[in-house]
Amino acid sequence: MRAFIFPGQGSQAVGMGKALAEASAAAREVFQEVDEALGQKLFQLMTEGPEDQLTLTANAQPAIMANAIAVLRVLEKEGGIRLADKADFVAGHSLGEYTALCAAGALDLATTAKLLRTRGDAMQAAVPVGIGAMAAILGADREKAQAIADAAAEGQVCTVANDNDPAQVVISGHREAIERALPIAKEMGAKRALLLPVSAPFHCPLMQPAADAMAEALAAVSIRAPLVPVYANVTAAPVADPDTIRALLVEQVTGMVRWRESVLAMFAAGVGDYVEFGGKVLGGMVKRIAPDAAPVSVVTMEDIEALAKTL
Repeated sequence: MRAFIFPGQGSQAVGMGKALAEASAAAREVFQEVDEALGQKLFQLMTEGPEDQLTLTANAQPAIMANAIAVLRVLEKEGGIRLADKADFVAGHSLGEYTALCAAGALDLATTAKLLRTRGDAMQAAVPVGIGAMAAILGADREKAQAIADAAAEGQVCTVANDNDPAQVVISGHREAIERALPIAKEMGAKRALLLPVSAPFHCPLMQPAADAMAEALAAVSIRAPLVPVYANVTAAPVADPDTIRALLVEQVTGMVRWRESVLAMFAAGVGDYVEFGGKVLGGMVKRIAPDAAPVSVVTMEDIEALAKTL
């Protein structure tokens, strides 16, 4: 069995999508449609920068989605492949869950771009810059990371945001608490703890205003049943009902990204092959979570052509 998976924030880089758009009309169409939906030259920002503008979450989120969908569309249109025939499940990391829903036909491309712009704006606005932070704790599992977060909290918000793989967990919350967590992590036996270059504390209770904004935005859009079930971040379980998908996307804003458990659940369900679209982040995580799994990351035209031969 096979899952198509889609990366989250941090996989953006100036130049993304450029070579693909030059090589394929199918990719150009995706970038054009996203630009039109947002009323912005996002593709120009993706290809030319400046990097500080691309990194802003309101730009990074739709950019990462557009890049991944472009890779998928090229595979589908030029490789003559249908997702429903080749994937048993889809899943995405954080914003990648929206990409997964778009890939599986639950959301159309323009709607997905607009939702991610709203999500980025709402997440940025939820907490004033400098108030929140996130840190990666390496060499610790979720239980240890939560113990570190609890020890650092001192009445402030400090919690596990992303359970990425057995040795990489991200915590999120008030900046002071996150900074207190860094030396505590070392004391409690983590290999390293480092602040992440993000502009807001994602996936923690401080994001409640953004969750409210997404509840409103999602209530106004049509969600169709996906072609294949989606493993949801907050439940680490497959979902196909549109109303449940909507509710889980709202929960996801303040909830934990249970990526490690999602991969374990897919692997237990019989998924051995994982195809990551538009990034090279999740493949490594999958391998660390399920050493017997076979992940492949697809970014370039060469990657797509090689993949098409194996599907």
